[in-house]
Amino acid sequence: MLQRIQTIFLFLIAVSMGVLLGFPIWDKTGLSSAETARLTALQLVYTKGISSQITPVYYLAIMAVAVAIIALFTIFKYRNRLLQMGLCAINAILLTAIMGFVLYLTLYKGKDFFNPDDQGNFGIGFYAIVAALICNMLANRFIRRDEKLVQESNRLR
Repeated sequence: MLQRIQTIFLFLIAVSMGVLLGFPIWDKTGLSSAETARLTALQLVYTKGISSQITPVYYLAIMAVAVAIIALFTIFKYRNRLLQMGLCAINAILLTAIMGFVLYLTLYKGKDFFNPDDQGNFGIGFYAIVAALICNMLANRFIRRDEKLVQESNRLR
């Protein structure tokens, strides 16, 4: 049913992915303020003075949209809890891949730009990924709890 607690967590996953798409994930400022790097869900931009180097990272946005769509689709599959658990597992894999790509882009690619000792600052978009991972774990936990309750009630009949 739609009034279950996992519905809230699944909706929060979709909201977190919207936040990921709208806010920067990571930024880094050099010793001179003319040198900056910024990662969003669509691109990694390195600016030095007036020149910019833009690396497209559309795969982050595509995976974020896929996670949001799967989470919203999972909300309406409340009658099939096994399918819900499977969709949450797919979301967990996609969210882990997003986190892996973000960490690769920030810790390895971002370090090459300037000042390797400075790792930069993670933004709201990064914490949205973490929130989505936690919400996905909690949603899956409550779906499993519901399935267990249904199995116990079927056994008592």
